[in-house]
Amino acid sequence: MEFAFTLKPDMNPGRIVNLARQAESDGFAYGWIFDSHVLWQEAYPLLTLMAANTKRMRFGTCVTNPVVRDPTVTASLLATLNRISGGRMDLGIGRGDSSRRVMGRQPTTLENLEEAVRIVRELNAGKQIVYEGHPIQMTWADSGVPPVWVAGYGPKALRCAGRVGDGVVLQFADPHLIKWCLGFVKEGAEEAGRDFSKIRVMSAAPVWISEDRAVGRERVRWFPAMVSNHVVDLVSRYKPEELPVELTAFVKDRAGYNYLHHAEVGSSNAGFVSDEVVDRFCLVGSVKDHIRKLQELRSAGVTQFNIYLMCGDEEQQLETYGREIIPAVK
Repeated sequence: MEFAFTLKPDMNPGRIVNLARQAESDGFAYGWIFDSHVLWQEAYPLLTLMAANTKRMRFGTCVTNPVVRDPTVTASLLATLNRISGGRMDLGIGRGDSSRRVMGRQPTTLENLEEAVRIVRELNAGKQIVYEGHPIQMTWADSGVPPVWVAGYGPKALRCAGRVGDGVVLQFADPHLIKWCLGFVKEGAEEAGRDFSKIRVMSAAPVWISEDRAVGRERVRWFPAMVSNHVVDLVSRYKPEELPVELTAFVKDRAGYNYLHHAEVGSSNAGFVSDEVVDRFCLVGSVKDHIRKLQELRSAGVTQFNIYLMCGDEEQQLETYGREIIPAVK
């Protein structure tokens, strides 16, 4: 299992650079950043700073989408960053959540997502493609094709990840739900004639290290509320028997969602989230509690654990993971 972190781009850029440097020193392999250009600072200049100030870590969006930026723009951004970083860029992509909904727009289709993945890959490989009826080519793209991680919750999106993704992004740390998700990823891979065992599996969730579990729960309670936006979509698209109750039951008392308090500690959005859901979706408790759950996640098929590093005390959380947790899990 490798370790990663994700930042919410609302910090001072200098602190973001310092966190990236610290994470690399503490043994983290990946640095990701949210891409929601209205709510927070633009992701790509910050990724540029992070890449230019590190040597080994890989970086990417967790996650972008195919419609806020034209796929050719995303392709060019990644190819440029690959040149800056020496080929250390990845693409995390989904249908779109906060960056779309905050403007009153809906996520795009899986068909658009798959087409965007194809465009980014082929342009980064320097190939000529026909885009909207016109031949185009990034002849200067010479630093490799970024691995693609596809985010999803429902069976259709998860099958899509299996068909086209080098990795899948699963936004919770519930081993039972991860196993359920990976069944659909495997189906998609087999449909496309791909080797499921080569698809990397990310579990992304916030953490809080403390002997006082009650304090930890309050630092991360915003996260299941954020996940609920996707779950509400699923409930409207699938029959109840097609989805696990462990994923859907907790949204029954959800009153609504204010994106101005998205991914925010103490968010008013999180009042409906129970302690039981927090414990399943997040990592809270002592160092030993974290190690135990990470071992469970690895047994469920997780190859990368991605800390949503946005609960406060970020430097200390990184330091403790680097000193005590990462070595123990590895």
